[in-house]
Amino acid sequence: MPPLRQRKDDLPVLVEYFVKRFAEKMAKRISKIDSRALQLCEAYSWPGNIRELQNIVERSVILCSGDTFSIDEAWLSIQDESATSAAPAKMTRILQDQEKEIIESALAESRGKIAGKGGAAAKLGIPQSTLDSKIKQMKIRKDRFST
Repeated sequence: MPPLRQRKDDLPVLVEYFVKRFAEKMAKRISKIDSRALQLCEAYSWPGNIRELQNIVERSVILCSGDTFSIDEAWLSIQDESATSAAPAKMTRILQDQEKEIIESALAESRGKIAGKGGAAAKLGIPQSTLDSKIKQMKIRKDRFST
């Protein structure tokens, strides 16, 4: 099934369904959906997909005090996707590189020892199993740090 951002035509029906469902659950009478709420939904990229829509509608129903459903614009911050699509990938790569440097530094300080007192896991404050999986994931050759 395609992601929600590719099914914009389904949004009004889904919003209506979730509003009705949560209004009944919370014993609220909501008879109208604000057109601005639908516009916000259609303009949003839905990175969290259907669960994000469900959560936002539920939160909005909880806070709804009248008979008209609306959504707080702050919950659906509209961003220029072309400007933001490259930034997370670059930031992720930078963070991964820094994490690898930190792990390698801890391995160097502990002379390749991973577990136990003075081991790299203890120096980093993480479980040995976590460090082992990160070493494997990042393809770090831990034998380089042994003496």
